[in-house]
Amino acid sequence: MMRKLHILKAIVLVGLLFVQNPAQAQARKYKPTWESLLQYKTPEWFHDAKFGIFIHWGPYVVPDYLGPFYGYHMYRENIVDIKGNPNPDRKNDVFQHHIEAYGGTEKFGYKDFIPQFTGGNFDARQWMALFEEAGARYVVPVAEHCDGFAMYASTKTKWNAANMGPKKDIVGALFEAGRKAGMKMGMSSHYAYGWYWWGYRQGTDTTDPRYEDFYGKPHKITDPHSAEHVDNVYDRTMDMIKLYQPDLLWFDLGFSNPEYEEMRKKLLANYYNQAAKSKQGVVLNYKNISYKPIPDGAAVLDIESGKLDRIRELPWQTDMSPGGWMWSYTSKWTTKPAKGLINDLIDIVSKNGNLLLNVAPDVHGNISADQQANLREIGQWLKVNGEAIYGTRPFAVFGQGPTNAHMVLHGNLKDTGFTAEDFRYTQKGPTVYAFMLQWEQGRGTIKLKALGSDQHIINDKIKAVTILGYGQPLTWTQEKDGLVIQLPAEHPAKNAITFKVELEEAPAGIF
Repeated sequence: MMRKLHILKAIVLVGLLFVQNPAQAQARKYKPTWESLLQYKTPEWFHDAKFGIFIHWGPYVVPDYLGPFYGYHMYRENIVDIKGNPNPDRKNDVFQHHIEAYGGTEKFGYKDFIPQFTGGNFDARQWMALFEEAGARYVVPVAEHCDGFAMYASTKTKWNAANMGPKKDIVGALFEAGRKAGMKMGMSSHYAYGWYWWGYRQGTDTTDPRYEDFYGKPHKITDPHSAEHVDNVYDRTMDMIKLYQPDLLWFDLGFSNPEYEEMRKKLLANYYNQAAKSKQGVVLNYKNISYKPIPDGAAVLDIESGKLDRIRELPWQTDMSPGGWMWSYTSKWTTKPAKGLINDLIDIVSKNGNLLLNVAPDVHGNISADQQANLREIGQWLKVNGEAIYGTRPFAVFGQGPTNAHMVLHGNLKDTGFTAEDFRYTQKGPTVYAFMLQWEQGRGTIKLKALGSDQHIINDKIKAVTILGYGQPLTWTQEKDGLVIQLPAEHPAKNAITFKVELEEAPAGIF
């Protein structure tokens, strides 16, 4: 009888362990099915942050030519797209440049740039101090670009920054500095897209078996991604998750291919379960292509160099480079003015998005003076206007005016800027913020059409209207078809102006 009681007691204790251990219960929350993964909710920190920094830095900065795509083009005599379509009439200028500068790929391969990538001036704390000054709330260094060189202390490949090149765990140093500064920290993986990268030109190191662990096994650009490559992407990403517990994982286009369908579900489940175990709110960014690689809501959509033309109910993100087509630093780098970047941020936030703005250090680890100046100008604007950006949600309409985004990949490169008739809105509780994106000298009044008394958008009286950072009172009138505001005689801010419209109660119907 006593033996039976002991057995029963043991069974009860085991059962209690499963019931009372929330970490174990959370760890079993997600299964690798879309039905299960649709339980995911975007964490509030991401929804509130609005502004992050992307960092493109790797061996591709050494040749000071083109940027991250140098490795793709240096082995191809003619331009070839990723569908395998060659252009025999268009010579590849990168291929020619590599002959002139390095004697050609038969003598000098991509791997030979790595010893020259030492980054002697890299200082994670200095970078992070600059990003703080810019007003960023999260930072995402490129962990491994398409070249497959890991910028972290990988346990899956010897080709990493801790072993070669800088001989430092670059990502680890940034994570340490960033988390001390209170930043959320992420990592980007472009390695799946690296399947298309090398061209495998005979007589070069890309077809030498000694370097297969770096370049991969030779294959045609049109071949489906091999099971081995898919497994490598998975193993490397799980290595990143286990080593650094990133708050955000960002994936390039290759990850969205059909070959990764089962791997995507498995990876998402493991990432979300590990985060739940440590009560960490995490984000996984993916790119949408001709079909949805991940159902809406199971992760966070990212639009490369583009913007939406409407409010999206689910949070989203765009990554954008102030260098235009350039994502890593070269001597030909030109930085887009801060005014345009601020307006991009406002437009994105008004539609429920976040901006991940690229920074491009040079080969030594220096961030150029023009990039630093721009980041500081953005930060100065956010010090005054940040309450209208951070922690806000979309208003009933994103804005008014003739200018809107081109909903295509790299659509922002087609942007021509905003006009004096373009306005954007955000909302926080009983306050609506209206942004005037372009100042027009001598203009007497503006009309915010969404804030009229007969527009059925706001349901309560307006208490006050002010301009953030401007200490003078404003004259305003709420008419049936809009809120009319008398403008100051002179531009009251360097960049976009933010009108703070305070209501007696919060507007209804805002998600």
